[in-house]
Amino acid sequence: MMEELVHYDEELFLFLNHLGNSHWDGFWLFITNKWSAIPLYVFLAYLTYRTFGVKQLVVVMVSIAIMILATDQLANFFKYGVQRLRPCHDLEIGGLVRLVKDSCGGKYGYFSAHAGNSFAVAVFFSFLFGTKYKFLSVFLIVWAAVVAYSRIYIGVHFPLDILTGAMVGIFMSSLFFNLFLRVRARFNL
Repeated sequence: MMEELVHYDEELFLFLNHLGNSHWDGFWLFITNKWSAIPLYVFLAYLTYRTFGVKQLVVVMVSIAIMILATDQLANFFKYGVQRLRPCHDLEIGGLVRLVKDSCGGKYGYFSAHAGNSFAVAVFFSFLFGTKYKFLSVFLIVWAAVVAYSRIYIGVHFPLDILTGAMVGIFMSSLFFNLFLRVRARFNL
């Protein structure tokens, strides 16, 4: 059963990875670069400040920073615990991978920290702003999905790496948003 799931995951990866072409490579490399989201993060910080004030902005930023740190460390724990090779390091399919980057990255890829972190941030801010900015929540989820897909496009993660990362990110955002609410209530922010 598990071998069959892994086989389907590899086939889906190769199909999606080979949809790419050199005309789009620069776009997807930009999307997958963690620094490309800085303008979005600055906008979210500004919106948080305008909506809730400086005290809650500080608590939100600390919550986000700890959430990303926790998600990254959990991803590393799983990568070295599960030890599933990245597609570009997998001897069975490595020669078939369309690797867009100069390097493949670390040896192991289960689960994607990029997917985990982008979904964690997107869902946290969707919870924070609730129905006040409905379009923003939709935009953030689409952004997280695009960032997650970029990891398949460039050839460094399987779809299950991405799916697991997204689920972990959603879980972490729920956990840290609830902690944020408790801190906010405790200190009357």
